[in-house]
Amino acid sequence: MHDPRVEHMNALKRIIRCLQGTLDYDLHLYLSPTSTFVSYTDADWGGCPDTRHSTSGYCMFLGNNLVSWSAKRQSTLSRSSAEAEYRGVANMVYESCWLRNLLLVLHCPIQKVILVYCDNVSVIYLSGNPVQHQRTKHIEMDIHFVREKVARGQVRVCRVPSRYQIVDIFTKGLPSVLFGDFRDSLNVRRPPAMTAGVC
Repeated sequence: MHDPRVEHMNALKRIIRCLQGTLDYDLHLYLSPTSTFVSYTDADWGGCPDTRHSTSGYCMFLGNNLVSWSAKRQSTLSRSSAEAEYRGVANMVYESCWLRNLLLVLHCPIQKVILVYCDNVSVIYLSGNPVQHQRTKHIEMDIHFVREKVARGQVRVCRVPSRYQIVDIFTKGLPSVLFGDFRDSLNVRRPPAMTAGVC
């Protein structure tokens, strides 16, 4: 058995190692239309070598600005990559509905459909197919929740090719060039260089 304290310390060391080269990076926000939600979601099926739990990640943009993101280990085991990815989609849809309701209360309603991009064809099929399959009964609540939002025209689950799946930055180890590209896509950058004479 592994000592949880050692595991936490090792995780903390990995996080510090990742952050050391990025302490001067900021999340940049830009003036942009706020009429659309676009989100990306992904999961690494059974990625934890000790527990085989999957990690879900998502990011959501309001207009051109990153407004919500998460990387979290799933609390239950997934029996397939589609199940792990579908749980990630369901979490993203829950979050997007919460943000849509918050904006409604703030008198900034979002009328357009929320686009949810994932790279798993099975998940896209399940989100729009009203037929319940025997193999998906264990994730039935998530499926019904997402399908209801799709049927109402509030959410559309779309395919994104894996090479453009920017949320992989939260769930997988990436080559440094791809990591940098995805980080830039999330609007996480160094601040602009200050010019002489500017106060």
